[in-house]
Amino acid sequence: MENEAKFEFERVLRKEYLGRLNNLKHKKIIKIVTGIRRCGKSTLLEIFRDQLLRDGVDEKQITFINFEDYENKELRNPDSLHKYIKKRLVSKMNYIILDEIQRVEDFPDIVDSLYIKKNVDLYLTGSNSSLLSSEIATLISGRYVEIKMLPLSFKEFVGATRQEENLSKAYKQYVSASSFPYVLELLEAPQEINPYLEGIYNTILVKDIIDRKKITDTTVLKSVTQFLFDNIGLELSSKKVSDTLTSNSRKSDPKTIEKYIGALEESFIVYCAGRYNIKGKEYLKSLQKYYVADIGLRNFMLGKKGMDVGHVLENVVYLELLRRGYDVYVGKIDAQEVDFVAQTQDGNTYIQVAASVRDERTLERELKPLKAIKDNYPKLLLTLDDDPQGDYDGIVRQNALEWLMKN
Repeated sequence: MENEAKFEFERVLRKEYLGRLNNLKHKKIIKIVTGIRRCGKSTLLEIFRDQLLRDGVDEKQITFINFEDYENKELRNPDSLHKYIKKRLVSKMNYIILDEIQRVEDFPDIVDSLYIKKNVDLYLTGSNSSLLSSEIATLISGRYVEIKMLPLSFKEFVGATRQEENLSKAYKQYVSASSFPYVLELLEAPQEINPYLEGIYNTILVKDIIDRKKITDTTVLKSVTQFLFDNIGLELSSKKVSDTLTSNSRKSDPKTIEKYIGALEESFIVYCAGRYNIKGKEYLKSLQKYYVADIGLRNFMLGKKGMDVGHVLENVVYLELLRRGYDVYVGKIDAQEVDFVAQTQDGNTYIQVAASVRDERTLERELKPLKAIKDNYPKLLLTLDDDPQGDYDGIVRQNALEWLMKN
């Protein structure tokens, strides 16, 4: 059974992300893979390294350093790291892979120094978006590509667990267990999943938020996190969160809440969807919606109360839209709301998400905001109903699981 589980785990090659790395290979541009801890960044770069070796690259051409590994603690010092890498450089192409680069002091200087050297192909990973929000963004502006990585998609999960013939069963497992890749190893021991997720959650809060932001009131931070997890898909403001916590004897102020929410976003544990006025074609600054990087983490924090079928599906669809490269907003059309406006350079796709629309009143309610949009961009209504695809004056109703499997 152990070998079988390992085989299944290794089948998830994250082909789309690997494809992007291959497309960018040898390009004079820094490749930066970002995403929540344990989403598979290190494994992706290990797969990429192994592929290089299979393609005939000499092992001496590859420098792979994981700065989370205590054995590499000394290399977190920039001078030591620079000397170490410089000694390893050869006359052929050098593939430098630096995992969790944010652990290195003054890492932007190191990155800039490596970038300007000849025959260097540079790959970085980081578990915090601050990696690109300060000095490094200025130093390497226009010279990097960010590959935003998420945990397993539903399609990847289905492929790894070989449940193509029973998508409904696979979806229940996907949202009740977790989308973190290593959870595939724990499906035969489900009692171990929550302890594993607890470890991820605590590491993110301590290493990526509390320590980095020097947060002293950890109780309020945890309350904010739980509040956002409990209210996915609902319009929120820092004042609303602050008022709610204060009423529950967790005194706080909007500025502090805004800081904490920002830190949660930077660690990729939550994502923010701003609002977009469809008729006025303008981006609105108030009342965002928040979604979590993994439903399993939400279940760990909230228990059974976390299984709100409609909002969980909405969360899954939101993350899938991000995977497919869309900029995603909550749509406003007069006084009505469209769950998602998914934007690319080619235009918009409007999406409503509902657990079921077999009830006529529910169907009409979900169709109403889409009908109010007068342009000719695609309009989708995604549900868990196992019904044939429908069309309502150009609005396509589709099974959400089939949609998730398409890309």
